[in-house]
Amino acid sequence: MTIKKIGLLGAGTMGQGIAWAFAAAGKEVILYDIKQEFCDRALNAIGKSLEKSEQKGRVPAGTKAAVVSKIIPTGKFEDLADADFIVECVFENMDVKKDVYTRLDALLKPEVIISTNTSSLPITEIAAFTKRADKVVGMHFFNPANVMKLVEVIPCLQTSEATLDVVTALSAEIGKTPVRVKEGPGFVVNRILVPAINEGSQILYENLATAADIDTAMKLGAGWPMGPLELCDLVGADIALAVMNTLYGETGDPKYRPSTLLKQQVRAGWLGRKTGKGFFQY
Repeated sequence: MTIKKIGLLGAGTMGQGIAWAFAAAGKEVILYDIKQEFCDRALNAIGKSLEKSEQKGRVPAGTKAAVVSKIIPTGKFEDLADADFIVECVFENMDVKKDVYTRLDALLKPEVIISTNTSSLPITEIAAFTKRADKVVGMHFFNPANVMKLVEVIPCLQTSEATLDVVTALSAEIGKTPVRVKEGPGFVVNRILVPAINEGSQILYENLATAADIDTAMKLGAGWPMGPLELCDLVGADIALAVMNTLYGETGDPKYRPSTLLKQQVRAGWLGRKTGKGFFQY
């Protein structure tokens, strides 16, 4: 199965990175969001980052032009109709997913696979919104998606082996390392990592150490490249809270209960880098 054109839904932080990763591998990307300006902003951000990288000699001259030329920003849902493959990374809300997948199912060619970048929502439920459940699969990238090598490939109950083979091959084709994971709340990385972020938040709430000292302790004591609170600011407190709520709701295990401070920060709109304030100021 030859995949040349990727339809990508969501031009936020993850969508931007995923679009970059596919375009850098030579794929044409139709980048869709509900407003054209969101897509234009994402494409502009990619261009600026690559321009800086070219100036510093980190990438060859002409990389910016090559990557940006492969990404077509659009606010028109129907522009996704010609895609050979779909990556969905819209807001982590099941009602939103249901609307998107119902519309995609009616729009796309019947052979097109729809992959979701969901961090924690049950893919089996998402697949049931379509009439092509065997062609729905988890394809979980990590932030920043243009840099991070891992892709968790997650089959749901309905996913066919043929679909898994295509997604695994496509992941490798764009320079990623696919790891197959059974469906379960949080999958592998988030099942381990986000509760650690949550615990760091709770330690700060209990005033056992400062935010900077918590991060320093984990970097120097556990070899983490960045501390849990800095990582939360990168990922987004809203995303971390959504994962914790899903882990807690799916398992009922109190060890996954969201931190009081994490909930407060989301209520305050202090989501991290994307809002200029989180556990640290930006």
